[in-house]
Amino acid sequence: MRVLVAILLCLVALPLRAEEVVLGLSQNRISITANFDGSEILIFGAVKRETPLQDEPLEVIVTIAGPSQPLTVRRKDRRAGIWVNNAAMEIDSAPSFYAVATSAPLHEALTETEDLRHRVTIPRAIRAVGAPLEIGNAAAFTEALIRIRTKSGLYQTLEGAVELREQTLFSTGISLPANLTEGDYATRIFLTRDGEVISQYGTIITVNKVGLERFLYNLSREQPLIYGLLSLAIAILAGWGASAAFTMLRQS
Repeated sequence: MRVLVAILLCLVALPLRAEEVVLGLSQNRISITANFDGSEILIFGAVKRETPLQDEPLEVIVTIAGPSQPLTVRRKDRRAGIWVNNAAMEIDSAPSFYAVATSAPLHEALTETEDLRHRVTIPRAIRAVGAPLEIGNAAAFTEALIRIRTKSGLYQTLEGAVELREQTLFSTGISLPANLTEGDYATRIFLTRDGEVISQYGTIITVNKVGLERFLYNLSREQPLIYGLLSLAIAILAGWGASAAFTMLRQS
């Protein structure tokens, strides 16, 4: 009897998940072919409720993160009229692609504490644990990486891009550039109220090379010598073909 009472007390003590996400994706697999020029993912869903709608408004945040990898960010300085590498910093982990879309301005939808806990914004998604002592402003290297990848469409901050209807139905579209890295793209949806995360949901979008792209990719990794010889042969044939065509045009 005491055991039964203890179990019931534990169940009562568990927090009630009053609101949670029911998610849908327009596609959960993307195939990269030779003529792949980008894609768009439509993310839509609803908020499932066990209790009546609260007075405080609900906000939705959607993130998509590509495979993370370490990299080196270098800083160039002009010396004697020539641009040379002056300093470099190792980034421990940075997503190859990252997009964050919100239903409200980001500073209203999420507090700094929650951002630190869940690593939602782009700067939080990048891990740069330490920097050499000779680098005075390590943050500038991370900012440069974000700036470069933002210009190329690999990093996106889309404030107000999530449409939230009747505090229940939400949808957004996120564009994926042509230069995607192959791998699993982690997709997360956060429900927030007063900047605090009250529920989250995660799924995976798979990006794979197919057809000729897949064959060449595997060949370059598994048989680099054959891949190099094949590339050389194609270059020779292309050069010979161009020369022959040019000769025929001159003679005609």
